[in-house]
Amino acid sequence: MPAQLLLNLFIAFLWMTLIDEDELKFTTFFAGFLVGIGIIYFMHRFFGTQFYLRRVYATFKLLFIFISELTQSSVIVLKQILSPKLKIKPGIFKYDTVLKSNTEVTMLSLLLTLTPGSVVMEVTPEGDALYIHAMDVEKSRASLLKQLRNFEKAIMEVTR
Repeated sequence: MPAQLLLNLFIAFLWMTLIDEDELKFTTFFAGFLVGIGIIYFMHRFFGTQFYLRRVYATFKLLFIFISELTQSSVIVLKQILSPKLKIKPGIFKYDTVLKSNTEVTMLSLLLTLTPGSVVMEVTPEGDALYIHAMDVEKSRASLLKQLRNFEKAIMEVTR
């Protein structure tokens, strides 16, 4: 991926020099960058890796998923806090993850901990399971599992 980006920047600078304008303009650089994207897209199979903008797209997708899950869980926690009676049953459960590397498991743990109502308490030494404390296990466990699967899928798109 870094090689493709550097090649794209090189094509953009080469485009700027070949256009032969009196001064350097951002629009010329941007046009060269777009030409470079097209060239690299058609030649990315020769690099032996996927097209680098797919990973950029996956990163923005992960960010969007995180923001939407953060908003949804914040609303749920706010409803529980503002209710006259607390009808929550906190608890701990184990979640077996399909993520392999330490980086992926750490990303999943941090994303889950940043959303309100749940905290990753511990990761097994093998890194294949998480112990999660949920604010309301009975009501939020299904949505929390769905949230974890969404995060895992998005993390795998970014890292693999």
